[in-house]
Amino acid sequence: METLKKYAKKYFIDAMSAMALGLFASLLIGTIFGTVGTYLGPDYVANGLVNEIGGFFSEMKAFSQGASGMAIGVAIAYSLKADPLVMFSCAAVGSLSYSLGATILLENGETIAYTAGPAGAYVAAIVAVEIGMLVSKKTKVDILVTPTVTIIAGYAIAKLVCPAVAYIMFYLGNFINTATEMQPFIMGIIISVVVGMILTLPISSAAICAMIGISGIAGGAATAGCCAQMIGFAVISFADNGWGGFFAQGLGTSMLQMSNIIKKPAIWIPPTLAAAFTGPLSTIVFKLECTGVSAGMGTCGLVGPLGTLSDMSGGMNMWFGMLLCYFILPAVLSYVFYAVMKKMGMIKKGDMKLNN
Repeated sequence: METLKKYAKKYFIDAMSAMALGLFASLLIGTIFGTVGTYLGPDYVANGLVNEIGGFFSEMKAFSQGASGMAIGVAIAYSLKADPLVMFSCAAVGSLSYSLGATILLENGETIAYTAGPAGAYVAAIVAVEIGMLVSKKTKVDILVTPTVTIIAGYAIAKLVCPAVAYIMFYLGNFINTATEMQPFIMGIIISVVVGMILTLPISSAAICAMIGISGIAGGAATAGCCAQMIGFAVISFADNGWGGFFAQGLGTSMLQMSNIIKKPAIWIPPTLAAAFTGPLSTIVFKLECTGVSAGMGTCGLVGPLGTLSDMSGGMNMWFGMLLCYFILPAVLSYVFYAVMKKMGMIKKGDMKLNN
């Protein structure tokens, strides 16, 4: 059992968390660059210098997002404590596995090329690291042997599994996105609550959202759920943690409360109930949208709202919806539920105190 826990942590927590960082440093930051570039472009601003700056950010978006596979490969290798040559070789492994996939036949008879993306890079990088480490520093020509073995292993596993991974991720994401369009109320609750809870758990919600390609109003519900956890915990734990804890959770991560949740699970109820309200409000009333890794970040660095801004490009409905679903309601509802539970004696002062 201990061995199983060790490997589960290594591959499903550490590696996936590192993958999320790789995505943040490439795909996600590229999305932010693209949003800045759009709003400084000629469609919004009639100014030569400002438009040039907008074009600069748009170019950075393209280059940053183009490096996503490489960033994932190196990030996973780093989390698995790979030797330098193995780690650097995983840049190539991540790049090729990210872009491999399958041709998928749609219901209307058309075909699309769908890549394995982050999920493919995740699988290939793990295998490449483990095989590469078997030969790393074992020969006198390590500089040739290690990159060769690592890249060949990564390429072989990518060719083998990436088409299947692409199929699985496409149909899983398509099911979630379509189901949310068909049943926005029920799916709004489910997605908001589940993705929000994953955000707080020591698992990467951003990586999972990127893997399945969540988008549209399903992505908006996921963002609402993540914001509910982060803003919710920031507000209800203010008495225990002050402004430092408020910003650490509201703009950082609600995962900081995980040790307290293990000791007293009741503290998880207020932000989770808030997510159950904001999710369907997002899908039905405001129809907020978000895509991939942004949907799993919530208010961390304001990435979730920026992702919605990038996907929807403004409008009063979007701005009011973001303000209400991502900030105001998570704070108000979480505090109301918290106050009721505190009055009932289910939560006490000090239950959400963060360790310094």
